[in-house]
Amino acid sequence: MNGVDVINFVMLLAPLVTLVAIAGVRLGSRLGLPALLLFLGVGMLLGESGFGLEFDDAVIAQGLGYAALVLILAEGGLTTKWEAIRPSIGLATVLATVGVIVTIGLMTVIGHYALGLPLIVALLFGAVNAGTDAAAVFSVLRGIPLPARLRAVLEGESGLNDAPTVLIVAAATALAIGEQPPGGIPGLIGMVIIQLLGGILLGLTLGFLGVFALRRFALPAAGLYPLATLAWTVLAYGVATQITVSGFAAVYVCAMVLGNGRLPHRHATQAFAEGTGWTAQIGLFVMLGLLASPGRITWDTALIAVIAGLFLTFVVRPVAVIVCATWFRAPWREQLFLSWAGLRGAVPIILATVPMAAQMDGAEKLFDMVLVFVLVYTLIQAPTLPWVARKLGVTTTEACTSVEVEPAPMDEQHANLLKITLTEDSPLTRNPIQKLDLPPNTVIALVSRTQGTFVPAPDTMLNPHDELLVLTTNTDNAATEKYFTTVDNTPDDHRP
Repeated sequence: MNGVDVINFVMLLAPLVTLVAIAGVRLGSRLGLPALLLFLGVGMLLGESGFGLEFDDAVIAQGLGYAALVLILAEGGLTTKWEAIRPSIGLATVLATVGVIVTIGLMTVIGHYALGLPLIVALLFGAVNAGTDAAAVFSVLRGIPLPARLRAVLEGESGLNDAPTVLIVAAATALAIGEQPPGGIPGLIGMVIIQLLGGILLGLTLGFLGVFALRRFALPAAGLYPLATLAWTVLAYGVATQITVSGFAAVYVCAMVLGNGRLPHRHATQAFAEGTGWTAQIGLFVMLGLLASPGRITWDTALIAVIAGLFLTFVVRPVAVIVCATWFRAPWREQLFLSWAGLRGAVPIILATVPMAAQMDGAEKLFDMVLVFVLVYTLIQAPTLPWVARKLGVTTTEACTSVEVEPAPMDEQHANLLKITLTEDSPLTRNPIQKLDLPPNTVIALVSRTQGTFVPAPDTMLNPHDELLVLTTNTDNAATEKYFTTVDNTPDDHRP
């Protein structure tokens, strides 16, 4: 086929695979499985063991995997609410750092002395599986009614632990192929710490710069805001790679700052990022499915992977959680759930391509072990999480208490139109509009509810879940947003 024919074939195959994968998302949600397993199955079906498409370039797989992970982390950061994660950021950070180190150490000892793996293979197996997976956690846990604190720990951990695990896997692979880091092991540890801190600092800096720019310079089309926001988060990764700091830390932190910066068309931006994240997941797992070769996996490799997974799931992960969570006095029920909710997925398989790309001895066996581990234990853990949560009594029926505010700039009029969605127990519903202490130059222009949309009168009572269109000037915009997000709970006084 000539070049045009190849492109036409790709234009036929790509949407078909995407539509099949999207249908798999619905099936996976009904079965309680992460859709990533179905995407991986689609890739295997298309691969050399199925329809015969060949893909065996580990270097390209690693590069595309990193690119997909950037988009997945960007989506996770943009949709993470700082108010929800702030009380749990300490425990999430410790799990993402100390927990990773504990996991790697224990798995290295178990893999080498109990399972007979070469020391470097045991170290790398522990390293690539040390972090929980953001894509799996975001897709599975958001369907379980967990307390905000517990959900925040798991989502924060999965978003933060990619950065240290990527650095450690890269460093361990370099050691395996004979590259000695400057300063030996202490120098290696120092380099990892510096890169992590540098990535976090860069993410914060670019995140606040992005919020400043996007809030003050109106774009000519609403659809440009989501594109600009996502491009800015990817820019954080690109800049980080050029100055040799952690790109994954930079992109997640930058995205979190942007997602909580009350940007114009924020909900459209989050929806766009979510769609992009799904696209990245579909492409990533189909590619990894193509890279996988089920015929290459031997029974002894599969058995070692299952046994190593048993140790990791039932011994190592609980020990890591206890070591980290005890200092924060987390209840034992939550510690048990945190132990069982250590979902793996895309990240371990992506990281397993790093030794393959470096042509390390035993890299293919390591990749096969990681693949078997992810498949087997995701099939076990993901469907049982709702049941485990109920049995441990960590589910909740608490309602969301945050008011959603989405600004749309009106640059020529020096004004902003705010879309505000009231929650179930919003104190704004307790008095008529005329008694609300709105900031100057601010009016509620329209109210939208189930019965229809109308212009409110001074004596109109607001209802839970009402959507308000509030018009305010640029000068009073900040005060108006602050009013609606910090209004107190006193029935007769709604001042911020």
